[in-house]
Amino acid sequence: MKKLLSRLRLFLEGFLLINLIWYIGYLTVRTTVIPNPITVYQNFGTVFANDILIHILYSLKRIGLGLGLSLLAGIPAGMLMAYSKGANKILYPLVYFSYPIPKTALLPIAMLLWGMRDGSKIAIIFLIIVFQVIVAVRDSVRNIDPSLYLVTVSAGASKSQIIWHITLPAILPELLTGLRVSLGTAVSVLFFVEGYGTRYGMGYYIVDAWSRIDYIGMYSGIIVISVVGFALFAVVDFLSGRLCAWH
Repeated sequence: MKKLLSRLRLFLEGFLLINLIWYIGYLTVRTTVIPNPITVYQNFGTVFANDILIHILYSLKRIGLGLGLSLLAGIPAGMLMAYSKGANKILYPLVYFSYPIPKTALLPIAMLLWGMRDGSKIAIIFLIIVFQVIVAVRDSVRNIDPSLYLVTVSAGASKSQIIWHITLPAILPELLTGLRVSLGTAVSVLFFVEGYGTRYGMGYYIVDAWSRIDYIGMYSGIIVISVVGFALFAVVDFLSGRLCAWH
């Protein structure tokens, strides 16, 4: 409970600081592009009239599918690279080269391959997260103390038991840390990937308000997507504290 209150206080402090900077920008620049934050919050109820919850659900669905596919592909790939020198020799150059590439630059290709609907958007989110998963898993497995394997093998543990009781707990802390970073990036690119071929999603909501010069609605959407991003970060942080209490 104490830790939860500490995180809540940290969120409120950051929230107030951002709004203070926003208000100073409004007073300094004096342009319609930066509206008064008080006015935005006064009109915040309009986001619910515009079905913002549906937009949130569509975005969360895309992020969830992208995350699930990333874990299904990334965990086995990272473990294979850690345990097999031959596989690592083949796959590591590919990961090393592909990891820094801005994944949003691949959106046109994803659209050609999977269309302009959910497929291309999920593909981009998958590409953002999967390399972080692979690198985190590979490095975590390599850092496991070899003596742990000797103890379990001498106790008669099978390969599946070794993976379940040694490997997975060992990779979990770094994996969840990587997911916190990756999910933040995935939320941030929704503005870009959801601007095409869809009528639902938080990114679409912001782009639509921007195109209509509805700056109040645009900033309301930015606030919503920021809160959702923080909520996802907090969920992973909570899971990390619960599942990796020993770490």
